Amino acid sequence: MRLHKNLVITVVNSLKLIFIEEEYAGKVVEKALKINKKWGARDRKFIAETIYDIVRWKRLYNEIAGTKNHFTNDNLWKLVAVWAVLHDVELPEWQHFYGTPLRRIKGRFNELQKDRVFKESIPDWMDEICVKELGEKKWSKEITALNQQASVIVRTNSLKVTKIALQKEFAQLEIHTSFVPGKTHALQLDKRANVFVTDAFKKGFFEVQDASSQLVAPYLNVEPGMRVIDTCAGAGGKTLHLAALMQNKGQIIALDIYEHKLRQLKKRAKRNGAHNITTRAINSTKDIKKLYNTADRVLIDAPCSGIGVLKRNPDSKWKLKAEFLDKIKETQSEILNNYSKMLKVDGQMVYATCSILPSENELQIGKFLSENTNFELISDHKVSPAESGYDGFYMALLKRVE
Repeated sequence: MRLHKNLVITVVNSLKLIFIEEEYAGKVVEKALKINKKWGARDRKFIAETIYDIVRWKRLYNEIAGTKNHFTNDNLWKLVAVWAVLHDVELPEWQHFYGTPLRRIKGRFNELQKDRVFKESIPDWMDEICVKELGEKKWSKEITALNQQASVIVRTNSLKVTKIALQKEFAQLEIHTSFVPGKTHALQLDKRANVFVTDAFKKGFFEVQDASSQLVAPYLNVEPGMRVIDTCAGAGGKTLHLAALMQNKGQIIALDIYEHKLRQLKKRAKRNGAHNITTRAINSTKDIKKLYNTADRVLIDAPCSGIGVLKRNPDSKWKLKAEFLDKIKETQSEILNNYSKMLKVDGQMVYATCSILPSENELQIGKFLSENTNFELISDHKVSPAESGYDGFYMALLKRVE
């Protein structure tokens, strides 16, 4: 691989926004790829993957470079140099790379493999909490899996097209895909590609959605004609999946505290041809109480630490704080207790998170059941990143019995 200066400058400027301005990596990459429309697929791939790679391994690279989390322009170039040396990329004779200690970088890398917080590039507090909750052996396997690059998975929109027809349409664009075992509507791209510029996306034939996330909506056992409430709908990935499973029949009420996310959901629903979705912003507890005892099914895709999705959100490792975990567990408990009241007797509810921590998952459900004896657990399911190769998820199916 040969480094091109304009591309590396784009990477360095993007890292400034992520590390100094604390902007989200996904948004920064999106902006970076729009700088030059003449960049080809290879250039775009280099920019996106290099930014994500340096973000993912920030602590390790910092330790090797000796930059001590001081993200000056010179230090960011040092991080790029570390990245290049560890990827066996030849450093050009640019002034930024003068004096780069090639042998010391590789030697330091080997030394740091003995310490998990450097080897896996994670904060101390995260390592301590995850070891406590999961055990040393399991956490080591999970974090290694979570540091791998995420696969691109799409969910076929069955309201408009079949999975086989979508696969053929992709193949005509030389985008080759494979079926994902156990995921009815999933296709996995064999190589990364910008699927958002395809006619198939514009026509609403698919949504990008991880294979583990695609398990949640079917777990709710929805049927056409039901009244379903998606209580934390966000921009609506699972809402749209529910609409497809219900064949556009019945009603889905999509709730969220953020109106801008619901506006995004409306746009996506129009593109998907999903006509049975009504959006409602939650402005007060009155909005929740109006819906008590009205739903056949309730989905609580709860806010969480997001530790199960670090492979696709590597900057979360650095944005997440220990104190946030305590707050989010309180929020999860409140949401469970309040939103579960929307369910009718004999109705079913799914509580889901993209976390792998028991304190956010099965322990949270155990606490809820001890305080709400009118509910019973039908089943629950944990998805391990290490075992599945996809995002970490938890889902529990409950029934209101009286």
